[in-house]
Amino acid sequence: MTASSVAGGFGAIVYLVVIVFYVVTFWKIFEKAGHPGWAAIIPIYNVYVYCKVAGRPGWWFILFIIPIVNIVIGAIVAIDVARRFAKSTAFGVGLWLLSFIFAPILAFGTATYSETA
Repeated sequence: MTASSVAGGFGAIVYLVVIVFYVVTFWKIFEKAGHPGWAAIIPIYNVYVYCKVAGRPGWWFILFIIPIVNIVIGAIVAIDVARRFAKSTAFGVGLWLLSFIFAPILAFGTATYSETA
């Protein structure tokens, strides 16, 4: 067994752990918002549900496909999600740029979802 195969195997395990972490985190966020948690594991549909959690029209998920536009839409949606959980705009920016820190705060913290932001 070579060092590169061991490193590759370790990298694959780390990648799998990160993916599972994100699925569990967004599963909880979706459930808190009254949407099915299993949506977190369906590609494209999870972006659609994330837009709905933010209170945006479902068709906005298409805007995530367009380069440059997706950056702006990602920021808007993250800020709207934060507002729906009674968090500040600064928290929304954190959710957009550092989701591995801020998403678990929404998922596992005491934040509650509100239909009105």
